[in-house]
Amino acid sequence: MPIVNGDDMEWTMVGDGEEALRRKKLAEPAGGESLGCSLYELPAGGKSWPYHYHTGNEEAMYVLDGECTLRLDGEMVPLEAGNYVALPADERGAHRVVNDSEGPVRYLAMSTMTEPDVTVYPDSEKIGVYAGSPPGGSGERSVHGYYRVGDDVDYWEGE
Repeated sequence: MPIVNGDDMEWTMVGDGEEALRRKKLAEPAGGESLGCSLYELPAGGKSWPYHYHTGNEEAMYVLDGECTLRLDGEMVPLEAGNYVALPADERGAHRVVNDSEGPVRYLAMSTMTEPDVTVYPDSEKIGVYAGSPPGGSGERSVHGYYRVGDDVDYWEGE
């Protein structure tokens, strides 16, 4: 298995505006298959992915440098370098990182890489569906999309 050094990797940008953050995917270049890991840097005032949880993948976060607030299961939890948080694959793991400090925050985000997976976005009442490649994976997906929960239709409709 190859060994990767994050210092040798280029940052990629994810999101835009207030949701823009820098990312280095670490697991895949190192040969990871069932466990994902990315290094993130979130600027002062920035926010990570929208508030969400996974139904099929457990996640975890380890703060390397800086301070931030984690919206976790509806509560605001302050985090600092050295803090580790486990995010279970259900509503208890609902989370979003908010950098309300004056400097950048760097953290590792780890995840099981199971597919299919469904992400739930409680604030916007959406779900995301992933099959063929898990969230964070780079493989081709056979099914992928985001849908409003309220757009639910009867099982037999259109059949």
